[in-house]
Amino acid sequence: MKSNLLIREVAKIGIIQELLADIPMPRMVKVCQTFVAPELNDVVGTLQAEFLKPGVGDRVLPGRRIAIAVGSRGVAEIAAITRAAVEEIKKRGGKPFVVPAMGSHGGATAAGQRQVLAELGVTEAVVGCPIISSMEVVEVGKLANGLAVLIDKQAYEADGIVVINRVKPHTAYRGPCESGLAKMLTIGLGKQKGADSCHAYSFKHMAEHVVAMAKIKIEKTPVLFGIATVENAYDKVAKLVAVPAEAIIAVDQQLLQEAKAGMPRILFDQIDVLIVDRIGKEISGDGMDPNITGRYSTPYASGGPEVAKLVVLDLTPQTHGNANGMGTADFTTRKLFNKIDFASTYANCLTSTIAIPARIPLIMETDKEAVLAAIKTCNARDLTKVRMVRIKDTLHLGEIYISEALLAAAGANSAVKIGGDPAAMQFDGGGNLLW
Repeated sequence: MKSNLLIREVAKIGIIQELLADIPMPRMVKVCQTFVAPELNDVVGTLQAEFLKPGVGDRVLPGRRIAIAVGSRGVAEIAAITRAAVEEIKKRGGKPFVVPAMGSHGGATAAGQRQVLAELGVTEAVVGCPIISSMEVVEVGKLANGLAVLIDKQAYEADGIVVINRVKPHTAYRGPCESGLAKMLTIGLGKQKGADSCHAYSFKHMAEHVVAMAKIKIEKTPVLFGIATVENAYDKVAKLVAVPAEAIIAVDQQLLQEAKAGMPRILFDQIDVLIVDRIGKEISGDGMDPNITGRYSTPYASGGPEVAKLVVLDLTPQTHGNANGMGTADFTTRKLFNKIDFASTYANCLTSTIAIPARIPLIMETDKEAVLAAIKTCNARDLTKVRMVRIKDTLHLGEIYISEALLAAAGANSAVKIGGDPAAMQFDGGGNLLW
C-alpha cells in the first residue's frame, strides 16, 4: 500500500518536472542600489543628550520603577539603545525593567516573547536590568465603539513607562501614525488581548484605533516619554529622538513622513518574477515588507513595484516557524513548508483578523522548481527575456540580482551600479539556490 502511494507521488513530481523542463532560466547580474542615507554616528551619545531635554530624563524620579517597552522587530541598535536607556534611568535613581511589547508575537506566550527579545540581543545581562514577561493585561478604558483599551499589567503597575520603537510605514494600512510609538503603545503594550481588540474591526479602522487607544493610554497610564528611531535605507539609525508623552502622537506623525522619504525600494517598477530568499517576523510583521514587494494582505495600503509572480524560498531561523507573509507569494518550497509552526503563524492571523498572510502558496520541491514555475506562469511574452529580480530579504536592498532583461533599465538609472557580468544562476545538488 505504502509503496503504491510512493510510486504515485514520484509520478506526480515527475509531471511537474516535465512541465518545467523547457523553461529558460535567465542569467543574472549583481547590482548595487544606492540611496540617500544619513546615518547617526553615535547612537548612545545621542540618546544620552536626549535624556537632558525637558520632559524626558527629569521625569525619572529616584526609587521609581520604570517599565521600558521593547518590541519584536529587528530595530537597528535595539540592544544598545535599551541598555543606554537603562543606564540613564539608573543615573537618575530609577529602577528600570524591560517588558516585551509585541502584541501576539512570540507565539503569544510570555516565554516566547522573552525568547524573541533574547534573539534581538535584549537580555538581562546585556541591558543590565530585569525582564518581566507576562501576557496579563489591565483594561484602562473603552473607545466610543466599545473596543477595550488594554495594557500590559506589569507596565501599568510601574511608576513610569518608556516606549522604544522605530517609526516606519505600516504593511497593511495608511494613516497619520503607522508603525511607531503610538502603535507600540496600542498594540505592542496591549499584548495579545490588546492587539486583538485593536484589530477587531479590521485594518479599515486601524489608523483611527491606533491613535485613539494610544491617547487613552497616555492619559490614563504612567507613560513618561518615548524613544523613537528612524532608519535609513541600509537599516542603520538615521535619527533618534526622545519625546515627552504628550508629544508622542505629533512627533510620530512627523517622523513617519521622514521614514517614508528615506525608505529603500527595488528600483525597477515592472518585474515579471521577484525572488525573496527568506522571510521572518524579525524582518517585517508580514515576514516580508509589502512596501518593498508591492504585495499587500489588505486593500488599505498600496505602493511598491508591479510584480507578476513572487517566490519565497525559506524562513529565517529567528522567526521560529512563523511563516506570516508567505500567503502573498505565488510559489514557495518544500523546505519552507516543513519549517512552518502553524500555531505561531495562526496566532498572528487570528489576532490581526487577516488570514491572507498565512495562506499557503504552491509548494515546489526545490528552489529551482519554484523559480522555474514562477517564470513559466509570469505571462511574459518572451520567457527568454524575463524581468527577474532576486533579493535576500526586504531589509537588505543594497545588493540585489537582476536578469539581463533589466540591464538597460539599470544602465539608465544613476542610482544603480552594475557589479559584474551576467552569469547562470547556481544551485547545489539539492536544487537550493546559492547566493
